Amino acid sequence: MSEQGSAAEPSAPAPRRGGHLLNVLGVAFGLAVLVGNTIGMGILRTPGEIAAHLPSAAAFLLVWAAGAVYALLGALCVSELAAMRPRSGGLYTFVHHALGGYAGFVSGWTDWIATCGSAAAVAMVIAEYLGPLLPALAGWQTSVAAALLVAFTLLHWRGVRMGDLAQQGTSLLKGIALVALAVVALVVSLPEAATAPVAEAAPELPVGMALAAAVVLSLQSAIYTYDGWTGPVYFGEEVRDPGRNLPRAMIGGVLIVPAIYLLLNAAFLRVVPIEQMAGDPFVAATAATRLFGPVGDTVLRVLMILSLVASLSALLMMGSRVPYALSRDRLFPQLLQRVNAGGTPVPALFAGSLLALAFVASNTFDTVVSLLAFFFVANYVLTFTSLFVLRRRDPAAARPFRVPLYPLVPALALLGSLGFLAAAVYSDTRNSLLALGLVAASWPVYWLLRQQRTGER
Repeated sequence: MSEQGSAAEPSAPAPRRGGHLLNVLGVAFGLAVLVGNTIGMGILRTPGEIAAHLPSAAAFLLVWAAGAVYALLGALCVSELAAMRPRSGGLYTFVHHALGGYAGFVSGWTDWIATCGSAAAVAMVIAEYLGPLLPALAGWQTSVAAALLVAFTLLHWRGVRMGDLAQQGTSLLKGIALVALAVVALVVSLPEAATAPVAEAAPELPVGMALAAAVVLSLQSAIYTYDGWTGPVYFGEEVRDPGRNLPRAMIGGVLIVPAIYLLLNAAFLRVVPIEQMAGDPFVAATAATRLFGPVGDTVLRVLMILSLVASLSALLMMGSRVPYALSRDRLFPQLLQRVNAGGTPVPALFAGSLLALAFVASNTFDTVVSLLAFFFVANYVLTFTSLFVLRRRDPAAARPFRVPLYPLVPALALLGSLGFLAAAVYSDTRNSLLALGLVAASWPVYWLLRQQRTGER
């Protein structure tokens, strides 16, 4: 083996103990986990932020379309890697293989923190929305969020087939509910109050450098709302015929999500004109109130809960596969690679749930949420770089799916990701530095685990 090959695979995976992951998932699960992981509370909140930066209906919709193009470019790149190397564990598996042990560890470390932080945030939001619907739960948000995390952990403990059914069911309900809201908003007659002209002067679209800055900030919001399209690759070796089904799930899901987003935003624009939408922290709530009157709040809360339950299920399943993969490559404690008879990596599932519970209990997950976009896009940079490295290093490797228009597509995806990170550092320096600090904190952990691995040889 060459020196470069040795860097990519520093040691053989530790032997498995107990059961193993089951190759039982299909395209429907891939679509469900992508939709469940991607569509969350962002689409119900983000439109107001983008409208504040770009108070023009055309510019507003163009930003959402641009975010969809970025997600599609990324999905095409990751589809090649997933079909070429179908292993469970998310983007970490590609980065570790292409760029070596520490780069892979950074990818897995940040991905695991971000995924568990997302699960904590989603559980807390569900708990907050349940309060007014079930008054007995009011004031118990932390306990309710913890109970939700425990309940879904126990459900996924049963096995991957149960997780498959839960994910498909919750994601289907989510999609139906959101499309139904959009259709109602597009076809019903609006009350006169909702269509009355706005008294104050409409904000103007910025020009010059101010316009460029507004576009960058709007794209940041849109890209964060689209994030989650990597969901199927966390289950690479559990998907039947991965060379065919993983690209189908990735690309199909990335086409479904923008269709729902664009439909919803068109519906929001009909109910809440762009000048009223600008700066509204919860456009969906405003739209629901105008559509349904006093019961609008209840309708929206039910919609939010249906949407976020699917997200929580997907995040817990995904969060269990990252430490499992790190453990199998001897970069996390070996206990975490154990799998039960149902195909669930139980110690890894429990580890992720405990981390999410710690975020909920300590109330620090808000900080983690602010770092999510930085972490996820940084992982995309490593992943798109891995595609170029593997094309050069292993040109003859079997690739059931190839990125069209290579190297243009991955180059655009990589440049878009680097531009996003540069804008994030400029616009949110504090959280960007905190994110880099967490990356730096991974080095001593990696060094200790590497020393332990060396001592076991």
